[in-house]
Amino acid sequence: MERVLITGGAGYIGSILTPTLLDAGYAVTVLDNFSHRVNSLSLVCANRNFQVARGDCRDEKLVKALMKDADIIIPLAALVGAPLCAQDPYSARTVNFEAVKLIVDAATPDQRIIFPVTNSGYGIGKKDSFCDENSPLNPISLYGQLKVDAEKLVMSHANAVSFRLATVFGMAPKMRIDLLVNDFTYRAVRDRSLIIFEGHFKRNYIHVRDVALGFLHALKNFDEMRGEVYNMGLSDANLSKVELAQRIQRFIPAFHYIEAAIGEDPDKRDYIVSNEKLEATGWRPQHSLDDGIEELIKGYVTIRNEIYTNVG
Repeated sequence: MERVLITGGAGYIGSILTPTLLDAGYAVTVLDNFSHRVNSLSLVCANRNFQVARGDCRDEKLVKALMKDADIIIPLAALVGAPLCAQDPYSARTVNFEAVKLIVDAATPDQRIIFPVTNSGYGIGKKDSFCDENSPLNPISLYGQLKVDAEKLVMSHANAVSFRLATVFGMAPKMRIDLLVNDFTYRAVRDRSLIIFEGHFKRNYIHVRDVALGFLHALKNFDEMRGEVYNMGLSDANLSKVELAQRIQRFIPAFHYIEAAIGEDPDKRDYIVSNEKLEATGWRPQHSLDDGIEELIKGYVTIRNEIYTNVG
C-alpha cells in the first residue's frame, strides 16, 4: 500500500482529497495546524489507513520525520489568495515557499511530489488568446509570485508533477466561501444582489472534487506525467464575472447584479486557459459549473459565512 503525506490536508482541497485517496486504497497521513476551527476530517478518523499530526508545515524536524514513511508528498499547506498573502507577507513567504523548499530539499529521488499551483501566475493574458503551459508567467500578486517560485523549485525534483489550478468551486467539509463561484452563489442565495467590479475580467474554473480526482489521476499515471506542468480546469468554463453571474441567475431568477462603473477589484487576474495538455493524458472533469452552482445553493442552506473565508 502506497503512503501519501498531505500537508494542509484538512483544508478546502485536502478535506476532499484525503477521503478520495483513502477510498482509492492509499494510506494517508495529514499534517495540519487545524487553525480553521472546522472538524473537516471527522469522517475519515475511523479509517485504519488514516493518520494525522497536528503541527506546522514549517517545522523541519516534524516534516522530515513524517516524510520518512511517505512514498508521495502533496504540499497543500498554503496561505491561499492574494488578499490573505498581502495581509501577512511574512507567513505567506515562509508557508508558500520556504515550507515547500523544505520538502523538496528533504525528498529522496524516488519520492513523488504532486504540487498544486494557481493559474493566477498567468496574471493578465492576451485578449482572446488561451494560456497554455508554455505561456509566459506574469504574476501580479505576492500570492501568485510565491506560487510561481515554488513551482520552479518543485519541478527541479526528479519525480514531480505540478497542477496549475483554475479557480476552485464546490462544497467541501472545510468550506471556503470567498472563492469567486462560491462567493457569487452565496450572495445570490443570501442577498439576492451583487455589485461586480471589472466584470469583463475572465477566469477558468474547476470543481474541488475534480481537483481531487486530478491528483488521483496523476498518481495512477505518474510515469507518463512526471516532470510536467498541467493546467487543470473546465474547458467550457472560461467565463467573465458577468457571465458567471448570468449563469447563477439561471438557478436563482430573483438574483440581480450591478456592474460598478467606479471601483476596482484587488485581484486583477484576467485570462482564459487551455486544459488540452491534461486532457490528452485521459483526464476529464466529472462536475460541471452548473453542477457546482446547484450543489452550493443546497449547501448554503446549512451554513453561514462567519468562519468560512480565508480573510477576516
